[in-house]
Amino acid sequence: QKIKKLKIETWLLTGDNKGVAHAVAKEIGIDRVISEVLPNDKVAVIDDIKSKRIVGMVGDGINDAPALVCADIGIAMGNGTDIAIEAADITLLNGELSNIIKALELSKQTFFVIKRNLFFALIYNIIGIPVAAMGLLSPMIAGTAMVFSSISVLLSSLTLNKFRM
Repeated sequence: QKIKKLKIETWLLTGDNKGVAHAVAKEIGIDRVISEVLPNDKVAVIDDIKSKRIVGMVGDGINDAPALVCADIGIAMGNGTDIAIEAADITLLNGELSNIIKALELSKQTFFVIKRNLFFALIYNIIGIPVAAMGLLSPMIAGTAMVFSSISVLLSSLTLNKFRM
């Protein structure tokens, strides 16, 4: 439900039989089901979906590893196989699916902090470089300003430590 609120379409891509796959999908509210898929066919399905939208793949087994590599974002469950963990971009350590939402929130917050840091660095350079070029700023003051700029970026980045999984 939380994933649907984010307007993310969910699919179940599994090697399990059709009955089991549809029962699981119905139970947890998955939008689409593709069942009885072999590992290599999972890659083909992911490639097909990738031609239309960004794909995130969540998996935990050796059979999921090729699809995790193929997806735009591969997410492995920490209690899965080493091969799946190695193939994925993100590993959820405790294997809780709810942590997918937290990982998305953390990535959005990280992106926000990066943009904020770039904004302040740009402001510093837009003001500092012309003033220094005109000779109105001593090198000592410019160096000090640069240190404060770096410290502000560092402190801004440290706000991510407040984020808890």
